[in-house]
Amino acid sequence: MRYYEVTFSVGVPDCQRTDACDLLAAMCGELGFEAFEETADGLKGYVETGLFDEDALRGMLDDFPFEGAAISYNVCEAEYKDWNEQWEAEGFDPIVVGECCIHDGRHLPEGNFRVSVEIDARLAFGTGSHETTRMMVSVLNEFGTEGKDVLDCGCGTGILAIVALKLGASHAFGFDIDEWSVKNARHNAAINGVGGNLEVAQGDASVVVGHEGGFDVVLANINRNVLLDSMPRFRDAMREGGMLALSGFYTADIDIVEKRANEFGLGLVARKEENGWACLVFKLR
Repeated sequence: MRYYEVTFSVGVPDCQRTDACDLLAAMCGELGFEAFEETADGLKGYVETGLFDEDALRGMLDDFPFEGAAISYNVCEAEYKDWNEQWEAEGFDPIVVGECCIHDGRHLPEGNFRVSVEIDARLAFGTGSHETTRMMVSVLNEFGTEGKDVLDCGCGTGILAIVALKLGASHAFGFDIDEWSVKNARHNAAINGVGGNLEVAQGDASVVVGHEGGFDVVLANINRNVLLDSMPRFRDAMREGGMLALSGFYTADIDIVEKRANEFGLGLVARKEENGWACLVFKLR
């Protein structure tokens, strides 16, 4: 997965820098940025090369709602080999979400869990450590997937589809725009013994064409703008009475995401929040 590293210099008094950087990170998150790192005079942000819209970024900075702030930036391609170098060397501690434990091959879980999922992240993101992933796994635990057909949009490592299958889903279909993610999802499905029940395709939501009305559960942990644009595809993919779980956006965006879902006959049935991130669950009326 290729990323741009965008280095922002935030020109404000030192006493205001934290607030300005927090606002900048939130607004960049709406443009598809996924991770941030504090610097001495601002912020570094990381965004997939395919999602980076520099015109939108300039427009946002021109209208940045922080009085007196002067923000400049520089864009370069993030060093590809560094994204998982430390990860591959160290792995991660087991992550427990309800009755599910997510772990790597080096750090095995202690105790018994209804669902144990091993993730080898390789060159893709998604181990369950992020708030949005944890909330989505929690939704699967609470609502169940027994005997259901599941669609995992922007599947990454395949973690959500694999959890759904281990909770009893009969079949899962996942897609991602990134080639490495597709390979990694297939690999993780195989090591978890569910490879025969998970189909993974490379592409965006358009790959769902031909599968309309075929899914009881649709999962999408993607940034807000992609969620809003893809809402018609999500709706078309769902069976009557189906469930749609969305995350990857901030609590400040809840109203706009809910309004967009309502336009397609999707009613809100559950809401989760964690550290400023949101997860919404809808049912098809």
